[in-house]
Amino acid sequence: MEKEQALFIANCMENANSTNYELIKLETVSGTLPKFHQWTNGKKTLAAYDVRRPSTDTGYYFVFIDWHRNDIYYLVIYAHDKSTTVAELRQVQEIDGSPHIVWRYQPFKRDGKNDQRKAYFKQMFGSTTVQIKLPASANEVDEFYTQLFKLCQNRIKADRIVDVFDVEK
Repeated sequence: MEKEQALFIANCMENANSTNYELIKLETVSGTLPKFHQWTNGKKTLAAYDVRRPSTDTGYYFVFIDWHRNDIYYLVIYAHDKSTTVAELRQVQEIDGSPHIVWRYQPFKRDGKNDQRKAYFKQMFGSTTVQIKLPASANEVDEFYTQLFKLCQNRIKADRIVDVFDVEK
């Protein structure tokens, strides 16, 4: 996504008055997010947040970052233990006149079970491609969070589904 779009979303998040989510802004230093994770070190970071949903005791880190150092900004969502990324969102498309983040579930595990993961994700979401409307104002941030949390939870479930069920043919 463009830098201006990432800044707009971050601004909406900071100005939202959510009753369902808590937002804690993380400190950036000289436009970077030091001591957060080895994958973010030294990369331009516009903003970073700890986003929590107290009702379900879940949370993720949302980082607006120049992920590949090419002036294309991503919303990278980290697991709350910072062990890994859950989603790396960058592609924005106009859908029905509104900008949406478009993300495709593509597991890259090396166990030969990625087809089963994709099938499960498709069953959960109806498609392996997810479209989430970007907030146009602070009033739309709760729905944005709800959709991102749903994406993250379904992605984690799909990644782990082969451990839960015997999906061998």
